[in-house]
Amino acid sequence: MSPASTGASTDMGAVSSLSAPAPAPDSRMAPGGPGYRRMSFALFLAGVATFALLYSTQALLPLISGDLGVTASEASWTVAAATAGLALFVLPMSALSERFGRRTVMTASLAVAVSVGLLVPFAPSLGVLVLLRALQGAALAGLPASATAYLAEEVRPKALVTAIGLFVAGNSVGGMSGRVITGWVAQEWGWRVAVGVIGAIAVACAVAFRLLLPAPRHFVAGSLRPRVLAGTVRAHLSDPLLRRLYAIGALFMTVFGGVYTVIGYRLTEAPFSLPQGIVGSIFLVYLVGTVSASTAGRLVGRLGRRGALYAAGGTTAAGLLLSLAGSLPLVLLGLVLITAGFFAGHAVASSAVSKTATTGRAQASALYQSAYYIGSSAGSTVGALAFHSAGWAGTVGVGLLAVLGVVTITVLGTRAARVAARRPITA
Repeated sequence: MSPASTGASTDMGAVSSLSAPAPAPDSRMAPGGPGYRRMSFALFLAGVATFALLYSTQALLPLISGDLGVTASEASWTVAAATAGLALFVLPMSALSERFGRRTVMTASLAVAVSVGLLVPFAPSLGVLVLLRALQGAALAGLPASATAYLAEEVRPKALVTAIGLFVAGNSVGGMSGRVITGWVAQEWGWRVAVGVIGAIAVACAVAFRLLLPAPRHFVAGSLRPRVLAGTVRAHLSDPLLRRLYAIGALFMTVFGGVYTVIGYRLTEAPFSLPQGIVGSIFLVYLVGTVSASTAGRLVGRLGRRGALYAAGGTTAAGLLLSLAGSLPLVLLGLVLITAGFFAGHAVASSAVSKTATTGRAQASALYQSAYYIGSSAGSTVGALAFHSAGWAGTVGVGLLAVLGVVTITVLGTRAARVAARRPITA
């Protein structure tokens, strides 16, 4: 059996197998089968740790601004630097996972990220804080692409969307719990203690992840030769469908990054003037994202991939418009819709990347994650600048433009699929 038939990463035969042949495809994990629950819970915890660490300062930006004497757009760099570090390093880390294994790279990434996380509370200035956050993001880069590649290799294809949805659900829980915990802790003891608590929680998640994740059975090691890696990347970037999925992931994350970077400032200011603990609790709406991500497979089953993306984009746009209201309940409902739409769209797009790429899955996922976190950095920065110049309406305007981009790309994809279907098959 060839490496390609086992889902391993190759480059037109240039990557030679460095390990024993993988088991037959029917031995892959499936819901209810041996190891599936351990695997799901382990990657769920990895998702929790990743998002809790990556966005640990987001709910604390007003406090960081006050403590360090910086503006909202300057404080937003503590978020943007982490996501930019992840975006820049996710492709190199995915290459390491091709050679040394998904589980090894994910374990090392978490170990370094949690170590840096324990240093973040002691940052003496904004510059040092931003530097540590960039290092933390770079370390976390080994998680997203390696996790989706691991799932693509170890889980049966019919269960892949559900499995990736559970990993994304872990992201939503991590993002929610990190912000809620930091909000209440910071209200009593300040932002430094709050990010320290998140670091300690991430340590526990990292240890449990390593103990629970089953050893890979279908991984076939590949080459680290730059020519092979460059060829794989070129092949993915030349695929129109993958390019569209990468752009969709970036645009969805632009909305999400902008909204949740700025929402703390809006809610702590008039007319709402909420205390930090309550603002942190607003992020409980991430639970909606947990549900929408984990049920993305069923949504695709009913509407198809493009139909699911239209639904996710429409839900996100409705939430953005509703958040313009001056009523707190309507703003919260808007955040619920934005969160549900974002996580559903992300789960659909990321799982489509894993299914589309038949070779070099880690690199395909890495390119998606790179685009995704570039979108997060752009959303955090542009959303904060828009808020500084035009208030919440400016941030919503940025989000609506990004959603329009998602819908436009999906329409173009639909037309391309119809043209391809009408094209005669030649021998």
